[in-house]
Amino acid sequence: MTKLSVNINKIATLRNARGGNVPDLLKVAVDIQRFGGQGITIHPRPDERHIRYQDARDLKAIITTEYNIEGNPQHNFIDLVLECKPDQVTLVPDAIGAITSSAGWDTIKNQEYLTEVIQEFQKNGIRTSIFVDPILEMIEGAKKTGTDRIELYTESFAHQYSLGNERGIDPYVEAAKLANELGLGINAGHDLSLDNIKFFKENIPGLLEVSIGHALISEALYLGLDNTVNMYLNKLK
Repeated sequence: MTKLSVNINKIATLRNARGGNVPDLLKVAVDIQRFGGQGITIHPRPDERHIRYQDARDLKAIITTEYNIEGNPQHNFIDLVLECKPDQVTLVPDAIGAITSSAGWDTIKNQEYLTEVIQEFQKNGIRTSIFVDPILEMIEGAKKTGTDRIELYTESFAHQYSLGNERGIDPYVEAAKLANELGLGINAGHDLSLDNIKFFKENIPGLLEVSIGHALISEALYLGLDNTVNMYLNKLK
């Protein structure tokens, strides 16, 4: 079964909009795990507009499943990850001030830098994953960095699927096949939802984990958080 890691950035966004501690980010993380979620993902950004660095520290004590911290490996982020020692770190090439992730790494151009960062995390017992587009050269480049996994950036698939174009998954299938051949674990995320997750999962060989936040939290407004988490789990079986 493909694991479901729930990104709780949007819970932090809602909390920060009013100040105080409602909703309680830590309680939501505990509840998601109690409902069956198999991991918690956060993506702290330098301006801390949703997840704060202190959240990352506080979550460490209450996550009993898998803890995944995503972000651009700048100095402050690297220091935070090494302090928190999550199960997995996902490296994302976010520009400062970006609303959301918009592209994968150029693993060829950034190979030396990524290799250095990945070695530091692995030396500290942290599994590494690199955010990549479904481009075969980028998958090959990822392998050369020594990363444990890749995370396929699925915005293009989700957009094409919403237009009724199921062939939009073809580049992801080819990328996954190559990753499997190279011995890279496969994660995926961005714009995956209840509408498209089953189709994606059924067509991607060796899919280990999906990280879903915006869609899941939005769907939970109508369906309830417990129900929504379990709807995803059923589709991922």
